[in-house]
Amino acid sequence: MKLLRSVAQVTGAAMVLSLLPISIAQAAPSINDVRNQIRILQEQAAAAGEAAQAAKVEYASLTRKLESVQRQAAADAATVAKFKNSLGAIANEQYKNGSMSRSLELLFSSDPKLFLAAAGSLESVTRKQSLQLKQYSVAKQRLTATSLTVNDKLALAKRAQARFISQEKAVKDKLAKAQKLFNSLSKAERARLAKLNDDQENADQRKSKSLAAKSNLGSGRGSIALRYSIKQMGDRYVYGAAGPTLWDCSGLTMRAFGAAGVSLPHSAAAQSRYGKRVSLSQLKPGDLVFFGRNRYISHVGIYISKGRMVNAPKPGSRVKIMTFTPNFGSLSFYGARRL
Repeated sequence: MKLLRSVAQVTGAAMVLSLLPISIAQAAPSINDVRNQIRILQEQAAAAGEAAQAAKVEYASLTRKLESVQRQAAADAATVAKFKNSLGAIANEQYKNGSMSRSLELLFSSDPKLFLAAAGSLESVTRKQSLQLKQYSVAKQRLTATSLTVNDKLALAKRAQARFISQEKAVKDKLAKAQKLFNSLSKAERARLAKLNDDQENADQRKSKSLAAKSNLGSGRGSIALRYSIKQMGDRYVYGAAGPTLWDCSGLTMRAFGAAGVSLPHSAAAQSRYGKRVSLSQLKPGDLVFFGRNRYISHVGIYISKGRMVNAPKPGSRVKIMTFTPNFGSLSFYGARRL
């Protein structure tokens, strides 16, 4: 619940910035410099957002595993207690009845019949105790193992949660810097910059619609996902959003493939482990294409054809068709998957 509230807070902050799509640095002497600096910050915010989503997905998975092993540990503890009580009951019963001392007396009796009866009684008690002790030992070993697993999963879950919080803070920081840079401009400059961005986005939308109308969208699940994502063109990018009118990159692909009957997690990095790997030369409409940096995946889009893809790029931008190249801003092509 804390994670969901945290995502909601950042989503709200991101929506403010979604009205201006560009980049940052510090204090720029010209509008173009400011625009480029804001664009860079927005790209960095989007990358941090995907890192946060990956940590969130991992945290959720580890939490489920932790709950499972905790249930197993509780069951093992109950089993250990049961065998412990059983062993105690046997020992107590023998002590109260004096069966062991009585049996020892009979063992030394000169009467062969009494001797054999006592020997059989002792053997029965010993067998029962031996079995109970063995079961108790096995149960205790298992409890020790599951307890260690619980501690291990708990530590992993805490680390994943810490990564989520850290990356989410990075999103907030980048967006705040971009907003501060935008606010440093005069009223006239802000209006001019906002118009430049709107004009660019509107031009991109007209081009995207034209390309979509002329594109071969293929068939199969990828085609269904592709058509779904194209219908969302014009919707704004917001970190952590997965529809119906606001999206981040992995939120869009998750819902698009959900429409095709494929369940995906809300994380580009996690989605890259689904389906089968596809080489660059074998790309088909509907394939997922991934981009990253330093071996970390932080963006995903859906390939169309002829070097184009549909995606939700970054804060300040809208879902659109873009040119597919080995580089996406500062990110490099990581690989492709077919679902």
